[in-house]
Amino acid sequence: MVAPMENELQKTFLDTTDIPDIQTYFVNQAFEFQELMMMYSCAIREMRTKLEVLNDELSIHHKRNPIEFITSRVKKPLSIVEKLHRYGVPVSVESVEQNLNDVAGVRVICSFIDDIYTVADMLLRQDDITLIKKKDYIEHPKDNGYRSLHLIVEIPVFFSNQKKNIRVEVQIRTIAMDFWASVDHQLKYKQDIDDLENADELSEELRNCADIIAQTDRRMQAIKDKIYSGNVIPQTNMEKLKKLTIPLNTREL
Repeated sequence: MVAPMENELQKTFLDTTDIPDIQTYFVNQAFEFQELMMMYSCAIREMRTKLEVLNDELSIHHKRNPIEFITSRVKKPLSIVEKLHRYGVPVSVESVEQNLNDVAGVRVICSFIDDIYTVADMLLRQDDITLIKKKDYIEHPKDNGYRSLHLIVEIPVFFSNQKKNIRVEVQIRTIAMDFWASVDHQLKYKQDIDDLENADELSEELRNCADIIAQTDRRMQAIKDKIYSGNVIPQTNMEKLKKLTIPLNTREL
């Protein structure tokens, strides 16, 4: 009997008829892809555990939980194939590992802006976490108003016969940033806003909303600093983390 994940993989790749030789390759490599997806799922589990431990520790020292909640996902097989095809690179198990940084994704939702940098700093100081790339869209928002801190990291996962370093994309943002990103995605991508006559006007309105939300985030941060004046992350540490970046000759986040 075919396992559910293997069955999904075969159906996905059989339906991808516009990519040359894709059907034969993935029918033959279905087990290898099933194994790879399992490894990414395990990497997510390891990362979530690390973040939950940090949240528990910070709740003791800071008298509150800086992490509101954590979500995660493994990119769907069809999305993986489409992205590899779009990059113009081979469609194979090896190519997934070499060219894609976001197959395993973890999103961390925090209460305040400084919580983002606190959590990121503590995560990156763990000696088994390797920072591959950092993109700070809080300090440097995207043109559409999007804000978040993106980290590409490698985390070791131990299996029965090997230890494997697996890449995970970690996005850390406030509740307000996540609200805007979710609504923006629903309005722009689900409803094909770019096809509307007033697309530019609507995009500008969404950018304005992002700026208002960012201003609210900063005001809430200021209120929180007054209440928890003894537990504010040192400014030097925040600035140090914001400047931290390691170049990588791969795709942008």
